[in-house]
Amino acid sequence: MTAPTSTTPVPPADLPGTLGALRAAGHRYRSVKQELRDNLLARMRSGAPRFPGIVGYDDTVLPEVERALLAGHDMVLLGERGQGKTRLIRSLVTLLDEWTPVIPGSVLNEHPLHPVTPASRTLVAESGDDLPIGWLHRSMRYGEKLATPDTSVGDLIGDVDPIRLAQGRTLGDPETIHFGLVPRTNRGIFAVNELPDLAERIQVAMLNVLEERDIQVRGHQLRLPLDLLLVASANPEDYTNRGRIITPLKDRFGAEVRTHYPTDLERELELIRQEADLVAEVPEHVLEVLARFARAVRESPSVDPRSGVSARFAVAAAETVAAVALRRAGLLAAASAVPGASAARGEVLAGDPSSTADVNRGPFLSLDAVARVGDAVSVTSTLRGKVEFESGEEGREIEILGHLLRTATADTFRARLAGLDLSGFTTLVEEGETVETGELVSAADLLRQVGTVPGLAKVLDRLGVGDAPSPGQAAAAVEFVLEGLHLSRRLGKDVTDSGRTRYGGRD
Repeated sequence: MTAPTSTTPVPPADLPGTLGALRAAGHRYRSVKQELRDNLLARMRSGAPRFPGIVGYDDTVLPEVERALLAGHDMVLLGERGQGKTRLIRSLVTLLDEWTPVIPGSVLNEHPLHPVTPASRTLVAESGDDLPIGWLHRSMRYGEKLATPDTSVGDLIGDVDPIRLAQGRTLGDPETIHFGLVPRTNRGIFAVNELPDLAERIQVAMLNVLEERDIQVRGHQLRLPLDLLLVASANPEDYTNRGRIITPLKDRFGAEVRTHYPTDLERELELIRQEADLVAEVPEHVLEVLARFARAVRESPSVDPRSGVSARFAVAAAETVAAVALRRAGLLAAASAVPGASAARGEVLAGDPSSTADVNRGPFLSLDAVARVGDAVSVTSTLRGKVEFESGEEGREIEILGHLLRTATADTFRARLAGLDLSGFTTLVEEGETVETGELVSAADLLRQVGTVPGLAKVLDRLGVGDAPSPGQAAAAVEFVLEGLHLSRRLGKDVTDSGRTRYGGRD
């Protein structure tokens, strides 16, 4: 299985077309590991990014990966789910040469200067410098297999092709062999995801690939010097009960690299910003709440630490909160279009409704769809399946997640707004008054309830909204302050049967 690409790259016209032209151009054969080493060193010298898109590993995992590549070691990445192991493995392809010469028609991607099969060696000897050559893009030099229970030796290494036997070839003829995924990735990078899930008898078939660099198919003794980098991913063996990496195979990997979750809040936020596909605006303070929430869930004693809490948890939380905001904007905009309905109930921005300038929000720019901290409540129910709780917490999952979300909100409130005079907000609910908000309360409705609040400008400045916030941004800031004051025991809070939230004075 090859990593998907949108189109097959077309080689430049100025690349040599024959073996003679290739030699005249001064091209020399290098193994895959030599390529990776040379190109990695070149990027180090130039200061160019070495692993684009990998967040939070600069001082921990990536130096170990670089040492393994420079040493020419095959490696296994160990870590809990959602730590970017597959993303890191796939990024290694960018360290290969962009184009490499191959013998046309070779299923093993053989180099014209280094043929390995008898047929290709014969072809090179007969054609000499007139041998036509092809060019293979680095994106086509990556193979990947998810280890599943039905994976066979034939899938990975190869098997005898019955069709070729039926055509008259004998069992002793090497041409009867159909090569598997590993030899077909010759001169590239091959990855095995979740290696412990591979049956132990299948893992044995990989032993020669890692050490002697040859393969055996049934009765055929093939001495094919395979040229590849083998990388595997796995959960730590103290977590996965589905299998293990057999000791001889583990011994043949040159490097074992441990991955981890983001080590600090800023890395967690950076990962969310990079990975989340947001359909509405999610203010920075809401993203911070979600990042703190994910970290709190990960560290909670109620959650099974051996399973981990994937980085995809925080990304999905941000996307869910954005979807809540978009749903609110769509429903309220529809309500405002009903004859006789108040236009103030629609969360509509001034400007051209057809504008699509904001690539993150696409056609939804005309809707003032801005997420609020109260929208995060929906995350506790929709994402609980991503978390494995300790056995004694059965039935309390929503309660635990709700508590951790409130804790994350309170921590963000203190971090963002500490030291500000927020008495103007507490004054709003004096003498029995309340402020009502909720999933289907428009920004205009919320802002009309609070009116002009002393201190709001400083709140907006602290939250990085700026001097001219949209109604949705201002409403998100107001709701954040109200929720923070409630969690600080300075405001009361009630949730109605219809799901709306009322902030008032403390009893």
